Amino acid sequence: MMCFISMAQDWRQHMSRVEEHIMKSEVLGTDRAYTVYLPAEYDIHTERTYPVLYLLHGMDDTNEGWYERGHVKEVMDQLTASGEVCEMIIVTPGAGGSVREGKWNGYFDMKGWHYEEFFFTEFLPTIEKEYRIKADKQHRAIAGLSMGGFHTLFISTNHPTLFDYIGMFSAGINFKSVNMELPAYVDLDGKLKNLHEVGYKLFWIACGDTDFLYEANKDFLKRLDTLKVPYEYNESSRGHLWANWRQYMLKFVPKLFK
Repeated sequence: MMCFISMAQDWRQHMSRVEEHIMKSEVLGTDRAYTVYLPAEYDIHTERTYPVLYLLHGMDDTNEGWYERGHVKEVMDQLTASGEVCEMIIVTPGAGGSVREGKWNGYFDMKGWHYEEFFFTEFLPTIEKEYRIKADKQHRAIAGLSMGGFHTLFISTNHPTLFDYIGMFSAGINFKSVNMELPAYVDLDGKLKNLHEVGYKLFWIACGDTDFLYEANKDFLKRLDTLKVPYEYNESSRGHLWANWRQYMLKFVPKLFK
């Protein structure tokens, strides 16, 4: 696989940038904000296409959280300068409320599948049309923290041909407030087996040992072990904190698109 890595002397000549946009969603019945990180070389090599990471935020946050508190631009610039990562585009959609869902987020009211429907019927096609993205499975990654980890799990298992790289950071997967009989969530074991059969390059899971979601994540690992679904697990100290999620990004992103 072709992977462009900028060396430090090249990286210093140009600057990466972060864009913010709003798109109208027919699925959600509302506008949806999103943020895009573009590598330093994006505007220089105008014919080059790039792999993409869809990075999802947590509950009570917005598409800006990963950039304001997760410092995605600074993390990526640091890793690019050191030659540790492939140049990539990172896209964070907002998962805020909608007219049809009737609540702030699409997580606990289980009309929440509208958010995932929005993601793969409207959002992903729009992004991959507007930006120079390598629009195939081997050049797509998806990851998210907390609620975004929940969305990551079900987007990837319901659409196993979309992503070769999957990351779940302190994922909100206790399922206690989820109607697991709805079509989007039913037969998770079968969907995980199918995900493995279709194939992927990385299923990366991380959680802090004092996180309130720690036991739920450990139970999920046991589930994967029983199903013989391969994964990589990173356990850190501390709880449900940005300090952990920034660290997970530093560990996860260098594994992508290599």
